[in-house]
Amino acid sequence: MLALVFVVAWVAAGTRGGDFGTADNLRNIALRSVALGLVAVGQTVVVLAGSLDLSVAYVVSLSAMACSVVMAGQTGLIVPGVLTALLLGVAVGLANGLVITRLKVNPFIATLGVSLVLRGLLNATFDNFAGAVPEEFQALGYDLVAGIPVSVVMLVAVVAVAWFLLHRTPFGHHLYAVGGDPESARMSGIRSGRVLVSAHVLCALCTAASGVFLASRLGAGAPWVGPDGGYDLESIAAVVLGGTALTGGRGRLLGTVAAVLILAVVDSVFNQFQADPFLRTLVRGLIIVGAVALYAYRGGRR
Repeated sequence: MLALVFVVAWVAAGTRGGDFGTADNLRNIALRSVALGLVAVGQTVVVLAGSLDLSVAYVVSLSAMACSVVMAGQTGLIVPGVLTALLLGVAVGLANGLVITRLKVNPFIATLGVSLVLRGLLNATFDNFAGAVPEEFQALGYDLVAGIPVSVVMLVAVVAVAWFLLHRTPFGHHLYAVGGDPESARMSGIRSGRVLVSAHVLCALCTAASGVFLASRLGAGAPWVGPDGGYDLESIAAVVLGGTALTGGRGRLLGTVAAVLILAVVDSVFNQFQADPFLRTLVRGLIIVGAVALYAYRGGRR
């Protein structure tokens, strides 16, 4: 599907004299995929475990604000700023996992509640840009390595690590087992609660990395950067478009990555055509519904 969308986009842009196939445009597509891609990788992990995370948008904002405020424009505070953002992400993921496993709250309600708590804290504390990242740190958002954006290299590294965890470690096998049938996994000796908490921690960690990236792009933190990006629903859409079952236990991480690229390609074409943003939303919705319908049809035939 990614190959088909790419070819159609290239032909469509070419008919209007667009420059879709240039190196600059391809770099822009890759760069456009970084923030959502990091969040979608984490969302894939929790969905495979049979859970969900609706707090990711505000985790993005929280980590961006923490990173920017701690750095305060000073080069010597880059490492503390990044570590603070990542640790806050881990704390939120741990809270999500414990509320779900210990208090037995439905993942939808639990993570929605945590997102509302984060929203209240952010809105009560900040009403505009805050802090600043040093110029050296903005290399993460803007610099190139051998013609490839540094942030894209970071995304590829995160995807590689996540793929290894899911497909080459006992944790990954346990994750699929818990998502497929929690009770059978428990009776097989798998500590389902621990696996689910770990999945939420990994999701929040990936999401916090997305916030750090956005802080480097903006030069400062902003409390609306996560919600305005729609990373909660967009990440779930990418997971579903990539072929992962929302019921858990079935799916592939690389499918999610391909879905993120599909959405970025669609955005690039609409930007070149300067099309109505509402039409872009309509087309993205049709692509997602069509893909899910195709998966359901193929699954029914099997």
